[in-house]
Amino acid sequence: MLEITDLSIAINDRYLIKNLNLILNNGDKLAIIGEEGNGKSTLLKSILGICEYAEIKGNINLKGHRIGYLEQSMSIDNLTKSVYDFLFIDETDYYEKINNLYKYLKIINLNDDILKQKIKTLSGGEKVKISILKLLLNEYDILFLDEPTNDLDIETLEWLEKFINEENRPIMFVSHDETLLANTANMILHLEQIKKKTECRHTLLRIDYDTYVEQRLRRIEKQTQVARSEKREFDNQREKLQRVVQKVEHQQNTISRADPHGAQLLKKKMHSLKSQEKKLKETELTEIPDVEESISFFFEDIKMPKTKNIIHLNMAELKASDKVLAKDIKLDIIGNIHLCIIGKNGVGKSTLIKLIYNELVKRDDIKVGYMPQNYDDILNNYKNVLDFICPNGNKEEITRARMFLGNMKFTREEMIGDIKDLSNGTKAKLFLSKLVLDKCDVLILDEPTRNVSPLSNPIIRKVLKEYKGTIISVSHDRKYIEEVINVLYILTPNGLIKK
Repeated sequence: MLEITDLSIAINDRYLIKNLNLILNNGDKLAIIGEEGNGKSTLLKSILGICEYAEIKGNINLKGHRIGYLEQSMSIDNLTKSVYDFLFIDETDYYEKINNLYKYLKIINLNDDILKQKIKTLSGGEKVKISILKLLLNEYDILFLDEPTNDLDIETLEWLEKFINEENRPIMFVSHDETLLANTANMILHLEQIKKKTECRHTLLRIDYDTYVEQRLRRIEKQTQVARSEKREFDNQREKLQRVVQKVEHQQNTISRADPHGAQLLKKKMHSLKSQEKKLKETELTEIPDVEESISFFFEDIKMPKTKNIIHLNMAELKASDKVLAKDIKLDIIGNIHLCIIGKNGVGKSTLIKLIYNELVKRDDIKVGYMPQNYDDILNNYKNVLDFICPNGNKEEITRARMFLGNMKFTREEMIGDIKDLSNGTKAKLFLSKLVLDKCDVLILDEPTRNVSPLSNPIIRKVLKEYKGTIISVSHDRKYIEEVINVLYILTPNGLIKK
């Protein structure tokens, strides 16, 4: 249904993809994975013909099929519309769609009163649901989904997995949700930037995600072991040969002129040794695999007494503007617990932890760090990365920050460039870097793993699991909840329920 031949994509002379060949058929669920900035969203836009910032070469044959596209974030124009207008404006087959509307509203757990609301008033998860609803109402032949799980509640995530699995139409999707990847993908396209981001590489396999990750790690480990073993053997042979060469050279320098036969024998022996040396130099060794390096970070010297009072909440109402989201909010947090709040979209989870942050940031006895759901709420106040991460401009701090950002795989251009040019995944890593460099002992995290590569997320989860401070978070990442969290609450309209 979709055929791609020799597709190459470059931005500012840097290739993201070279010579990609791909055929997508009915039943294919192709997951595109890779680190931030490697071209996952750019690939989708290039196939759709809406990528204006990249140089694209190759053949893309849609064979007359229509592609439904779920963008990573809504355009500003759509945010000003009502949900109803977003779904139906300029639609020619309105009556057919309206008949299916209420069925799909029920499926994705939305009430029909949402149709009157402006999209800009919706929660992040509700915006994603509305975008999915628009796809469902149109009979597209192929579906492209760019981060479809962003901000979705767990109930809708499970529905989305079921939808992808039961759908016969080809689906190409970008996701950082490892559970979704493991449960749905039957093809993997891995985009990498290797050799210090100077070359691109892609791997395309008809394989499930867990098997791909397992085989990739096993291959890397095996190739590394073989390469190191061959290098040790090569070094031993070279050292042994060098010792013999030195011995023969010494003998040549000390042999008596009265022994021409012995000198001739030594000359022949040296010729043979030089031949062996040349042959050894031409030996082709297995190379240590050149893979995209993973991020590396950890929190230093964070300690939080188990009995320390962090916050005591007793709220009659949780409100956003004049709208009551939930009632009777009671929450006591002490010590170094790792807490997560889950709940349906629009119930007020982000509002609640932002309120908690605004309370805690006033205190002098704790250092609080905040990672919002919408990064630009904070980052729009800064021009470049170092302005944000080292606002004091201290040279020693800047040097330390540069080293840390390097470990988080920021390029030099990203370190000195404008924040507005960073991908969402890179912005997420910027916030994580800020939390570490500021030595925060209380972390307020709103969906901390949602924009980060599935290959980096295990490292983030490990660091947060080992973190000795307090974590207060919102997340729908099931692996994050399972591995990092030891206290879980559900936010409902009637308050917090401890699970």
